[in-house]
Amino acid sequence: MIGTSLAFTDNLSRVAAESDFTSTREIRNLANLNRTWSSCRVLNLARIYTAYKDNEDYKAKPMFEHSALNRALILKHTLRLDERDLFPNGRRTVTKIILPYDPYDLRLGGRSFFVRQAQYETLMRSYLGIEDLGKNHDAKLLRTIDDLPSLDPFLLREHLDKAGSHPSGVYFQISAHDLKAMTAFTAREIENLVNVALGQGKNSKGATKLGNKILSDNLSQTLAPLQMTLRMSDEEFQEGIMCWRGFLYYKWCHAELQSGLRDVLGGLGGYRTSGSYDESLRTYLKKARPRIAKAVVEIISDARDTLDHYDQVYHALAVRRDPEPFRQFLLFGSELFLELGHKIGILNHISSFWKYRMARLNRKGAKPLQDIEFADMLVDFEASLFNNIKKDPLRQRA
Repeated sequence: MIGTSLAFTDNLSRVAAESDFTSTREIRNLANLNRTWSSCRVLNLARIYTAYKDNEDYKAKPMFEHSALNRALILKHTLRLDERDLFPNGRRTVTKIILPYDPYDLRLGGRSFFVRQAQYETLMRSYLGIEDLGKNHDAKLLRTIDDLPSLDPFLLREHLDKAGSHPSGVYFQISAHDLKAMTAFTAREIENLVNVALGQGKNSKGATKLGNKILSDNLSQTLAPLQMTLRMSDEEFQEGIMCWRGFLYYKWCHAELQSGLRDVLGGLGGYRTSGSYDESLRTYLKKARPRIAKAVVEIISDARDTLDHYDQVYHALAVRRDPEPFRQFLLFGSELFLELGHKIGILNHISSFWKYRMARLNRKGAKPLQDIEFADMLVDFEASLFNNIKKDPLRQRA
């Protein structure tokens, strides 16, 4: 699908390694990661451990059996040039595991490795004492996480559930930053439900209160009328609210991503690079720009179609007072939920990576990207966009 020539890939490795942009790439300070709980790119098990180590549910249902993994930092990481030889299959975005020396003080550093990297079996044996990767619970869980495009809590929870793993709910909380931003969005989304379906009249405070309950892990009697309306058992309602929370999260993400994706699409069409090394590189850029733009637009549209379906069944509940379509959606919409999560994860990666690269170029005196540097970024985008179309057989190993 990517269709790069041998000459192009040789030049990419040779010239990009010499560029000022890549040689001055910043190394993220490990301690800075402790400022976040979890996000689409980071699962901070070290912070979860320090906050919940005495919680009974956390102790009873750990995510990993090995204590070091259960205090690790898990990241979706875009490989640097000097790391790419660890993945001869050409992968660009991988799963990085950091085992901190002290979960209370990440400034002390730690050991790290990538899931499925070269010599992966040796590292798992050396760092964690895991001998049989095919049978070990933690090794299987890492493969499941590695297959995900994003670490957002809803997508992670659903995939672990399908893999037969059911860790404590404390692992899947929305980050404080996202939760704050989502509160007003959720209140607007469910205002009709409060005003009409629950018979509270025009009540923005009621919408905010109900929204907070939906976003909370602790369901209360406040939602009992909704449970009765949907005719769901306690277990069905618990799972249904989690699904609803996920769709609200993805709908919010979809809206939040639009500005960044417009920048990506505009840049794909109009960003002017410097330098031109050979014909194969010029040919790649000419073909890749519209190919990537088309794929991004298609994923945006597909995600919008799924959200439109959600809007229709929600409208039936909140406006037409017909709860059955929404009830069926919550009970049997898991596949739509997973597909939507994958699409949002891909769009989030492309938008955030573009923003990261371009923000550095907006500084005074910064030089535009060379052709080879721009092409390097586009290859990463294509790997994310088309990975679900052309599955890499080497990803099934280990």
